[in-house]
Amino acid sequence: MKISKQQLEQVNGRIDALLKAGSFYGKKLREAGISHVDSPEHFEELPFSEKSDLRDAYPLGLMTAPENEIVRIHSSSGTTGLPVIIPYTARDVEDWAIMFARCYEMAGITSMDRIQITPGYGLWTAGIGFQAGAERLGAMVIPMGPGNTEKQLTMMQDMRSTVLCSTSSYALLLTEEIEKRGIRDRICLKKGVIGSERWGDKMRQRIHEGLGIELYDIYGLTEIYGPGIGINCACNQGMHYWDDYLYLEIVDPQTLRPVPDGEMGEIVITTLVKEGAPLIRYRTHDLSRIIPGPCPCGSPYPRLDTIMGRTDDMMKIKGVNVFPSQIEEILRDFPEVSSEYQIRISHLDGRDTMRIYVETNGSVNFLDLADRVAAKIKASIGFTPLVKVVENGLLPRSEKKTRRVIDERYE
Repeated sequence: MKISKQQLEQVNGRIDALLKAGSFYGKKLREAGISHVDSPEHFEELPFSEKSDLRDAYPLGLMTAPENEIVRIHSSSGTTGLPVIIPYTARDVEDWAIMFARCYEMAGITSMDRIQITPGYGLWTAGIGFQAGAERLGAMVIPMGPGNTEKQLTMMQDMRSTVLCSTSSYALLLTEEIEKRGIRDRICLKKGVIGSERWGDKMRQRIHEGLGIELYDIYGLTEIYGPGIGINCACNQGMHYWDDYLYLEIVDPQTLRPVPDGEMGEIVITTLVKEGAPLIRYRTHDLSRIIPGPCPCGSPYPRLDTIMGRTDDMMKIKGVNVFPSQIEEILRDFPEVSSEYQIRISHLDGRDTMRIYVETNGSVNFLDLADRVAAKIKASIGFTPLVKVVENGLLPRSEKKTRRVIDERYE
């Protein structure tokens, strides 16, 4: 999907603002001798930006609007280095709320819903994004924030919450707690808006059946407003994204050249109207594809397929490149295995070893199941992992994001 004339004009507006502000990316454009783009081909010559660039701009090197127009900052976690600080103007905050309200509407959520928000507040974009969109929609917000499952379930029952906003990991934890306590008939949830981490079909099915709710996959990044830049509709054939605010490309991660619609690659995002910290050709490292053609739901907004993983999720084991999504696809073929798994990679006796922990119920022969899973992975990927089968519920659950890959070679 080539960039349109109107989107090019919007990009030129952002380039002009970046150059005038002399912000981090403005300096990068000036060094490249770029002050204007006049065609899709010219746009594709613009330099990419990376998370490492944004870290180099710490603390406020990305600030492009005058400081007296900045009303808020948000930040990445900074767990792997300096955090990324993103400044927002009042218009940025409003635009983000508009996009998020669209997400709720796309999911069939209305002003009569009661929305229980469990992601974190503060510097993280999640909680406040879910809340601002719900308030713009006119729905009742129950701003719980993370953790305290006991209180979450009490409020969910007493307030008769109809929508759950959470990570998939916490939605699973709540599902299991509700089943354990036998209180599903006292829960009024109808829909779940799930974000912040990739989740597979098996987990989706587990939460859907356990809570009896429709599930919607919301997309976003701290660097690009936050969650709310895309969501799937009821047809569940990809996530619609808001192309009046964002231009998305899919590029080959190796060549960095755009690929045709329908082909898998890395998502690259350009913000078209963002004022506080515009980003041009930002490499997300998320892997997906643009779905060509119109959606059966009739929405004019283009679609992005499910996020399949990240380019930096790749594990190299015995010379073979492996993504967690490949392991997940294989485990999906075993109905007796739960949605939860953990991969541990270690270096023992001079060679790399992959151990995969999976859950199942007590009616299955654990050794037989482990052998069958290991054989299927060997046939699909080319090496034999060590598979350990444990009882349901033994793998860790999380109130935030579940860590599924632990690479002990670098710890």
